[in-house]
Amino acid sequence: MAEKKSDLSRAFSEDGALKTHVGGQALLEGIMMRGKFNWAVAVRTPEGDIYTEEHDLRSGKKYAWMGWPFVRGCVALVQSLTLGYKALEIAANHAFADEEEEPSGELRSEASQPLFDSSDAAAAAGQDSEAGEEKEAFFSKGEMAFSMILGLVLGVVLFIVAPAFITNLLVGEYDTNPVGWNIVDGVLRVLVFVLYIFLIGRMQDIKRMFSYHGAEHKTIHCFEHGLPLTPENARSFPCLHVRCGTAFLIMVMLIAIFVYTAIPLSALFASWGVPDGAPKLALVILTRILFMPVIAGISYEITVKWAGSHPENGLVKVILWPGLQMQRLTTNEPDDQMLECAIAAMKLVLEREEREAARASR
Repeated sequence: MAEKKSDLSRAFSEDGALKTHVGGQALLEGIMMRGKFNWAVAVRTPEGDIYTEEHDLRSGKKYAWMGWPFVRGCVALVQSLTLGYKALEIAANHAFADEEEEPSGELRSEASQPLFDSSDAAAAAGQDSEAGEEKEAFFSKGEMAFSMILGLVLGVVLFIVAPAFITNLLVGEYDTNPVGWNIVDGVLRVLVFVLYIFLIGRMQDIKRMFSYHGAEHKTIHCFEHGLPLTPENARSFPCLHVRCGTAFLIMVMLIAIFVYTAIPLSALFASWGVPDGAPKLALVILTRILFMPVIAGISYEITVKWAGSHPENGLVKVILWPGLQMQRLTTNEPDDQMLECAIAAMKLVLEREEREAARASR
């Protein structure tokens, strides 16, 4: 069945691809896609089916300041973390088999299942959602919340506290050489991040998640180039994408070096009489945590608003090169079943936007 090309966007990048706002996230055996009005999850169940679920996306338009440059990056970061947590919870509760249940149902392929018929997608999503409500959660909300909090704490320790502590040992007190201190701290932070991604990427479950990450990118590429959303078309595109969250994280780490260097911490140490040793290091770490929203806002303007709209610009390619290389660790080639999940989630987002566009034109 021919896929209708979306008219949601009229702007094109320099290589002829649509400039689109649609983004996503790889999950446990699935994909989350996010548009302007809703976000959708598609998960491959143990029975081989694709479970889909979609939710409205709260709009921040009534708060004008949430759309201001630099502020919108902080808002997007908070929203992404919140939606990511909810999407992971949905995936975790549908990607694993209940030990007391025997697998039932047949594998559904693109040729045999009605999933790719856009006229039936909304109804299928509703049926799946009702079935999901009756199913007992594999992970409780408390367990998921604890995992998220633990992850945030470990992230702060690994990527802020540990590099700062090691830098203090290598360079000495912060105020003796602030520029050198921030450069060493930033390089260590990037190295820790690369090593962390490399190590977890050896785990089988994470390898599969990285393949779903590749499926997400290929599907978005396919939509941006105006091709019908099929595994065959999506398969031909690369796994790397300029608007990837991995590129954003690398940009955050690089921008952080400049922002932290510009903060007059040495003057504060002197005016406040902060003693050497642990008190100074603690203040440095606290400053890094407090200024993360500022850094996220700047990075968002560069990677999403500017680079995402000019992917073929020479300067964009240079600036985003480190992040794109990092994606070689966080994306793997997907199989067709993974691409089907990404397409299922993407279609729920696009269908909603088509309906909203039709309603607005009346």
